[in-house]
Amino acid sequence: MDASLQTIARMRSDFSHKFGIPRQSGLVEQLRSTIVFEPPFRNPDALRGIEEFSHLWLIWQFSEAVCQGWSPTVRPPRLGGNVRMGVFATRSPFRPNNLGLSSVRLLGVEHTRQWGHVLHVGGADLMDGTPIFDIKPYLPYGDCHPEATGGFTDRAEEFLLEVDFPPALLALLPEQKRQAAVGVLSHDPRPSYQRDPERIYGLSFAGFDIRFTVRDDRLEVLEVTEK
Repeated sequence: MDASLQTIARMRSDFSHKFGIPRQSGLVEQLRSTIVFEPPFRNPDALRGIEEFSHLWLIWQFSEAVCQGWSPTVRPPRLGGNVRMGVFATRSPFRPNNLGLSSVRLLGVEHTRQWGHVLHVGGADLMDGTPIFDIKPYLPYGDCHPEATGGFTDRAEEFLLEVDFPPALLALLPEQKRQAAVGVLSHDPRPSYQRDPERIYGLSFAGFDIRFTVRDDRLEVLEVTEK
């Protein structure tokens, strides 16, 4: 049996690097991305009926982690990067098969001259160019479990930051990207082990470099430049 996986589509998003990508899908609903199908899978019949669903599951590859191997234990960001947990009790990218799973909101289906039919989605946590192996509808009657528990994530502290984004700098971003940028920054894009209040960090987002510092629970944007 041939167990190889085919890339059926790729994500087009505002993240050219993995730094700053939300650690889970749905955390920043304002994010907008587009799923572009590979040429062999641009048959519109494959999407027949998909617009009836509000959310989709994406099965994709942690393409930036493929060559970095895996470990039986990892340090989840939700625990501050100081506690090791079993890899199968986390969503770490450093897994035996480097597969990711994300739930995204389907915003619409569009026919384009360049790429055929594409899917516009909200809240995705995928880097630009990420290979997607499969797309499945989210089914509330089977996939939603209100009684579910979140393991150690239920006990983890929140990482939301207060974002000080000066209006003059925020205005440099396209209007439709501003809320998403603030949302991404509020979820503390820094690695859990980096807490230097004097360090200046750089986030690449939507074709702009956003430079900022973090002191205590307050993130201050210092500079925005177009790439």
